[in-house]
Amino acid sequence: MTATSVCVREYARLCTTPCTESLDQARVSQSAFSFLVKLNATFSRNGTSLTVVEDARHLRLDNYVGVIETPCGTRIEILPKHSDGHDAAGKSRLLLKRMIAVALDLPVREAGLAALESFHVPLPEWVMGQFLAALDHVVQRGIRFDYVRLEEEQRFLRGRLDVTRQLRQMPGRQHLFQIRHDVFLPDRAENRLLKSAVRRVLASTRSPDNWRLANELCVRLGDVPESRDIRADFRLWRGDRNLAHYRSAKPWCQLVLGDSMPLAVVGETRGMSLLFPMERLFETYVAAWMRKRLAPEVKLITQARTFSLCEHDGTHMFQLRPDLLVHHQGNSWVMDTKWKRIDGSGRADKYGLAQADFYQMFAYGHTYLAGAGELALIYPYWSGFQTPLPPFAMPHPDRHGETSQSMHLWVLPFNLEAATEGLVTSSEMACDALFCVTEMAEKS
Repeated sequence: MTATSVCVREYARLCTTPCTESLDQARVSQSAFSFLVKLNATFSRNGTSLTVVEDARHLRLDNYVGVIETPCGTRIEILPKHSDGHDAAGKSRLLLKRMIAVALDLPVREAGLAALESFHVPLPEWVMGQFLAALDHVVQRGIRFDYVRLEEEQRFLRGRLDVTRQLRQMPGRQHLFQIRHDVFLPDRAENRLLKSAVRRVLASTRSPDNWRLANELCVRLGDVPESRDIRADFRLWRGDRNLAHYRSAKPWCQLVLGDSMPLAVVGETRGMSLLFPMERLFETYVAAWMRKRLAPEVKLITQARTFSLCEHDGTHMFQLRPDLLVHHQGNSWVMDTKWKRIDGSGRADKYGLAQADFYQMFAYGHTYLAGAGELALIYPYWSGFQTPLPPFAMPHPDRHGETSQSMHLWVLPFNLEAATEGLVTSSEMACDALFCVTEMAEKS
């Protein structure tokens, strides 16, 4: 079975007929096409959509990024639709890796993070490589043991005698003791999860370096059994000082085992597939970037749940959850992120803005800002949207029929490449979320 790789980006078109290969269109095998259709049916039952099937030979991807590996060995790498340059694939892959690391709060070491620029490997290999590096650090610092309670039958007395079981001994076996005792073993939840993850990497990786390190770590964890209940063992993962050096490995372990993904698919026959909703990645990345750069006295709340749209029969319905809510010295600002390209020069077409998004922000303003204040919609920066749009005034009629423009909605671009490179001043990043906060603060 020959493995093939396909590299496309969001909303790309996949087909089984010959076509001109590009980031927006690619040809896949009939078996891979059928697998994607079946996978989409599975997602549809959960209320999500991976693809839009056009006909028996064509489908279009949705806004998920990551990697899908099909049973026939086809690996489809889906990148963010972010750059249109000649090196769009390389830039998008690097950006995706950094967004995953920041948005999921993965503790990438400085050396590893800097090396991403020359680490041109598919996304799962990068994830597996980062996990192996973290696990290698844990093994070098020492695997932690714990006391495990054993209940067994022995010819000698050790620990405590289980009186109840001893009294139930069958005739002729009274010379054997039913005992309980503790043994100091590496069989603990953290080690079982790490063993399961490294075994999965060993079976999935195609990189010789990753396979070699995974095989070595499997040998060094030879006395540790694999996890029989992954979710239960993650609930048992302890964070005390004795396990401080395990902390860097936990998020990578969750990523490999599919426990903490926004959306994860683990291949049943080959490899490992990882998918991320790009909207959620963008939202969490912007929030993480802002949290690191806002002043300590500024409070940033993500996905606030304070208010609902209405109340019915004594219960609240339709919860209003803005992506970002900022509080500072009695003032508040509401922001929402949207992973969508808008055209800063398309005034005739309303810049490509959605009316539903404005309704949503209007509701946020009346609940969280009491109908007066500043709101912002944050979109990705690209060549067609480089500077903020003039603010949109939102009229607010009072009970006497008079209107006042007490709410203003800003539409702002967030420069992902500049944020990734660490440009933090508003002059260097005129199109970022920090501009949003400082600009609105000056006007309030």
